[in-house]
Amino acid sequence: MAVHRLSREQARRIAIRAQLLDADRPTDLIEMIKQLTFLQLDPTAAIAPNADLVAWSRLGAGYRPADLTSALQDRRLVEIEARIRAMDDIGVHLAESAEWAQSGRYRRWVEDNTTFRRDILRRLKSSGPLVSRDIPDTSTVAWGSTGWTNNRNVTQMLQWLTATGEIAIAGRRGKQRLFDLAERVYPSDLTLPPGAVAYKINNDRRLRSLGIARATGTALPFEPVTVGDSGEPAVVDGINGDWRVDPEQLTALRDTEFGGRTALLSPFDRLIYDRVRAQQLWDFEFTLEMYKPKSKRRWGYYALPIVHGDQLVGKLDATADRKAGAFRIHAIHPDVRFTRAIDRAVQAEIADLAGWLDLSDLIDER
Repeated sequence: MAVHRLSREQARRIAIRAQLLDADRPTDLIEMIKQLTFLQLDPTAAIAPNADLVAWSRLGAGYRPADLTSALQDRRLVEIEARIRAMDDIGVHLAESAEWAQSGRYRRWVEDNTTFRRDILRRLKSSGPLVSRDIPDTSTVAWGSTGWTNNRNVTQMLQWLTATGEIAIAGRRGKQRLFDLAERVYPSDLTLPPGAVAYKINNDRRLRSLGIARATGTALPFEPVTVGDSGEPAVVDGINGDWRVDPEQLTALRDTEFGGRTALLSPFDRLIYDRVRAQQLWDFEFTLEMYKPKSKRRWGYYALPIVHGDQLVGKLDATADRKAGAFRIHAIHPDVRFTRAIDRAVQAEIADLAGWLDLSDLIDER
């Protein structure tokens, strides 16, 4: 198979198109999530919850958080492992996670707690759906850890049962997850492919979502950024790495003129989640600084990366002050020289975000 030679500009455009951040906006929430593969859940809402902010950055002002809630309630979407995925896609993820759950320390711990596992399943069958605090700990062997999971036996067993597809997240009560038997949540005709097949499908979907990615690399939390041998091999001018590129994006690059736009991204956005790729393709340095002391932050507590065209041009430090009904701009940190066109486009996007949040006052504190 021929190796494709790409400039950094071409690689950037492939990535931006794959992440639905070009001028051709998506219009359907479910199809958008299928392309992105998931929306990550995170409780921080300095501006808006991550899942909503990612959806808004793609769909625009027509998106409403109630749309996401409705799609979860009618089972077009489902929550699993702190991510929202399309129900149509859930089988391959369960197949891969079930294979993981059947190996190593987790499996041995569950075998030592067979009665505990059965107690949870019986309770859910008779009384579900339930939040974790409504499920008693009947374990005989405690889960040991040097971290926050130490002796969190109910939480750990629920995670294992979710990974194996025996139970599922049926919804939420406030911020608490509701667990129920999987047969009451997942489709009755759900089938799981063999683990190796699921692994390949997930790699293919991940590459379709990222556009261009490395075959191998350092493991990151939540979701891998590597794609194995999916797609086709590529080299990017001036950048080392065993790159793989999505064939559909190569076709679009060749046949369709790239149209860019300006977008404000969540700090958890998949375009910049792989910090090494962001540095290599865009010369973009970024760190989520919400866990740093204020004196050590460079860009802000919840800074939003800024896309303009095929570039990452800076970060917006802002806060949604809901009590005051105001959107507060603390700083804009440019990574490139802001032309008048970039500045106008960024200001327009900020105004759109404030309007979507229903914050009538736009306060520039710079």
